[in-house]
Amino acid sequence: MGDGMRYVVAVPARLESSRLPGKVMADIGGKPMLRRVLDRCGQARAPQAVVLCTDSEELIAAAESWGFPAIATSPACCSGSERIASVVEQMVDLAGVPVERTVILNVQGDQPFIDAGVIDAMADEFERRGPAAEVLTPVYRMGADKVHNPNVVKTLVSADGRALYFSRSAIPHVRGVDPSDWHAHVPFWGHVGIYGYRAEVLARWNSLPASPLEGIEKLEQLRLLEAGIGIGTFAVEGESLSVDTAEQLEQARAIAASTGD
Repeated sequence: MGDGMRYVVAVPARLESSRLPGKVMADIGGKPMLRRVLDRCGQARAPQAVVLCTDSEELIAAAESWGFPAIATSPACCSGSERIASVVEQMVDLAGVPVERTVILNVQGDQPFIDAGVIDAMADEFERRGPAAEVLTPVYRMGADKVHNPNVVKTLVSADGRALYFSRSAIPHVRGVDPSDWHAHVPFWGHVGIYGYRAEVLARWNSLPASPLEGIEKLEQLRLLEAGIGIGTFAVEGESLSVDTAEQLEQARAIAASTGD
């Protein structure tokens, strides 16, 4: 493709999530959530490979039984990006090209309805933007019902599409307006929760300075922004449900039941 870039989808996952333990193996319409994620990633045309990154032997065995490679990572990893960064050399090997031509597409293991088209759209964005793009992430126009939900991550986007900040709070603050009406005054952008990284960025992950904002918001992408690494955004239609709570798990099950998926 293009300048010879190659793409690997990495799905970081752990069995014991703090808010909803065991969620990645939770049943959704007859399939474990993690299998839904891997299967949908496998439908994308751009990636050379789809690989699970986890510290769980149970998840490794499950992924391999479903036909997906898995890479063992340390249980000490504090975020999905750190987990992927710790094995980036192995993913460059899967890409089959040098590190400077490898892009890692990070898809969270708790997005059971991730659209393979969004993964391909991210690869297309890298091709269009060329070497200048270090990190890309998709955003969507958020409905009024999600603006003040702290379980839905918001992105503040500049006029030229750069991500200025990510937060669990509603950003920007619309001064002098009742919060229930903020959506009528400014577009709010939600974060789909997948990232495309130049492999060189991930190779530098552990050398990036500690990020107070990452610790406060519990959002790993803030480490990049605090370190001066730009994150480009591109708009996609709709959103992708991330399952962080028991309520969202029931919502996912309802979606699967209603669509027959």
